[in-house]
Amino acid sequence: MQVGVFAKTFPGSEPAGVLAAVCDAGFAVSQFNLACAGLPPMPDAVPDEAIRIIDAAARASDVGLVALSGTYNMAHPDSRVRDDGLRRLAVIIETAARLSIPLVTLCTGTRNAEDQWAHHPDNVDPSAWADMAREMEKALHLAERHGVDLGIEPEQANVVTSAADAMRLIAEMGSRRLRIVLD
Repeated sequence: MQVGVFAKTFPGSEPAGVLAAVCDAGFAVSQFNLACAGLPPMPDAVPDEAIRIIDAAARASDVGLVALSGTYNMAHPDSRVRDDGLRRLAVIIETAARLSIPLVTLCTGTRNAEDQWAHHPDNVDPSAWADMAREMEKALHLAERHGVDLGIEPEQANVVTSAADAMRLIAEMGSRRLRIVLD
């Protein structure tokens, strides 16, 4: 196991500067967020030039990119919002594959329509789990197509709140591409 840091911990929207700060802080690996490259965290597309710049910055800083953030609200009460999130996740997964980043981290979501990091009482409703699990199945198909693993981040405010919940989800999905990420 290597201890890394979330690149977004450091300010900036230029990969070279952000990853140099990661290295200067003593970390050899990082979870990257596309906001660190001046893009939205969940963009509609990632230009080839951005891929080249991120890759060059990782090589120059000698920081391994071991994960890429791909968080959207997988339990949002509006299926159209979930559909848009999945479409953007496909872009993230393809980007991870192009950058040889082995893991995309996810948010299992909440029924809170305003904030994917905020608790909602309906998170414990079986329909919230069912919606999130359907999204996870779709995400796993994308991940398998691109040879990328998915990391579940248990969050107290989300449907998956603990390692036990994450283990339940992994068992239900039956995929070797699903991991638990604790941050």
